[in-house]
Amino acid sequence: MPATNVSDPQYYHRVIDCQYACPAHTPVPEYIRLIAQGRHADAYMINWVSNVFPGVLGRTCDRPCEPACRRGRVEEGNRERAQPVAICRLKRVAADHKGDVRPRMPARGTRSGPRVACVGAGPASLTVARDLAPLGYAVTVFDSERLAGGFIRSQIPRFRLPEEVIDEEVGYILDLGVELRGGQRIDSLRELLAQGWDAVFVGSGAPRGRDLAIPGRDEAAQHIHIGIDWLASVAFGHVAHIDGRVLVLGGGNTAMDCCRSARRLGASDVKVVVRSGFAEMKASPWEKEDAQHEGIPILDNHVPKRFEHEAGRLTAMVFERVEARYDAQGRRSLVPTGEPEVRIPCDAVLIAVGQENAFPWIEPDCGIAFDRWGLPVLQPGTFQSSLPQVFFGGDAAYGPKNIITAVAHGHEAAVSIDRFLHGEDPRLRPPPGTTLVSTKMGIHEWSYENAVSDATRASVPWAKAEIALASIRVEVELGFDSAAAQAEAGRCLNCDVQTVFNRQTCIECDACVDVCPMDCLSMVEDADEAALRASLHAPARNTAQALFVSAALKTGRVMVKDEDVCLHCGLCAERCPTGAWDMQKFLLHTTQAGAACRDSRLAPARQEVSA
Repeated sequence: MPATNVSDPQYYHRVIDCQYACPAHTPVPEYIRLIAQGRHADAYMINWVSNVFPGVLGRTCDRPCEPACRRGRVEEGNRERAQPVAICRLKRVAADHKGDVRPRMPARGTRSGPRVACVGAGPASLTVARDLAPLGYAVTVFDSERLAGGFIRSQIPRFRLPEEVIDEEVGYILDLGVELRGGQRIDSLRELLAQGWDAVFVGSGAPRGRDLAIPGRDEAAQHIHIGIDWLASVAFGHVAHIDGRVLVLGGGNTAMDCCRSARRLGASDVKVVVRSGFAEMKASPWEKEDAQHEGIPILDNHVPKRFEHEAGRLTAMVFERVEARYDAQGRRSLVPTGEPEVRIPCDAVLIAVGQENAFPWIEPDCGIAFDRWGLPVLQPGTFQSSLPQVFFGGDAAYGPKNIITAVAHGHEAAVSIDRFLHGEDPRLRPPPGTTLVSTKMGIHEWSYENAVSDATRASVPWAKAEIALASIRVEVELGFDSAAAQAEAGRCLNCDVQTVFNRQTCIECDACVDVCPMDCLSMVEDADEAALRASLHAPARNTAQALFVSAALKTGRVMVKDEDVCLHCGLCAERCPTGAWDMQKFLLHTTQAGAACRDSRLAPARQEVSA
């Protein structure tokens, strides 16, 4: 097997599973270590550079980092200790305890550079504005609502995300010299382009909720609401109460927000009804748990058939029971069970069965190409449309995702816009920069805490039910206190502190192999990957994670390390008599808009950026 090219920035990056899984590649272990040291402002600013909204995301992120956490792989047999580090909630700790960070923000931009219009004031547009404004770009953000934030403000209930958190973090961006034209809807792309903007970024989201065209829908329309529209009406104070028995249709996070909101606005009975099985629901597991914790039942495998009504008043919904069956390719179909129809009495229904992109304001003949799903055709890796000066991002680019994905799109689009407006090809961009530095402070001492904690995951305290359910504006989760944050931060395995091997000083004494608590080190005869994985002290079965393979040692054997289950404990480096192993902290510096991203000699962008 070829020797591993550790100079490739992506090699060590992939070892940091949490950071690699984050669409914005937030350096998770780095900021968790700072939290453990009580350096909350430093931890916040590291987050702010990459994910832009630490306080918002510390409460609402979909947490792709947590399922990737190494804890779940190295603690087999102990379910409690195998729970991932509470990465998202530690981010909130940094935000809640940071103090005043305004002096640490970039200087206000001069607005003397090219003019960039951002359509929509959601997370993607605000990220573009954050990245470009300090460079002197004259960035103007348009939104039909008076206040910026997009779906962060309109669709996430206040009991999950207080408005003051949104105001604070949006304010940091506007203070950079970004002009907000709130309450100004864009009705024509052609008219917008005629105003002479040098570039336009479309971050208008996926603003249309899907409806259900089944019998009774029109007759009972007064009592049936589209979930995202209803949540927006609640957020802006247009709806303050809902009576009687409420059914929420759908299995995503929007459905969970609808049912929990209805519970707080006076509904006497709330149920969630979903077509799929409970395990297949799109809602995050913790969102489902939170709804059930508040006494809201979730009825799965029910397909809506019709609304029942009397004189325009909704009285019930009728459902067909189904079960999932899978074909040889793993494709699912929902098949009727043959059981009698299920009738559920109700007085109101909230439909949260998905969202769609809608671009009625983009004229068909203005030069923007769309695919058969109604999404813009974009240059891979650049977010540039078929009209070169127009870029897309967030839900408007590839359909509904989440906040952190929208932020990642915004960063990449800002690089593309910056290069485009300097006459350079947006497809060409520099690779990320890296830093790899030893953490050695002595023969057996490191500059990070390398002891592996056996603590179990801390639980976030909740407000008392009688208080939390009495008002839609009372935040439910209270966040970690200092002691819990300290303990939880200590559970991190410091996966960014890499085990770096120097074959020149290795004397093949096998001391590192003997001391490794995970049996992830082996000195073996070289072979192809499949044979090598099977020949190790502990077979390396997770082919998604790389093997480190050294060049040939003096005896012809190779040093092999299974990166999948390494604890980053440093015992190999402490035991090695010649210092052939070292613990070195790896930092990934993602490409940012600015002078460093502008170089016409750059290689083409990696295609996976657009995924």
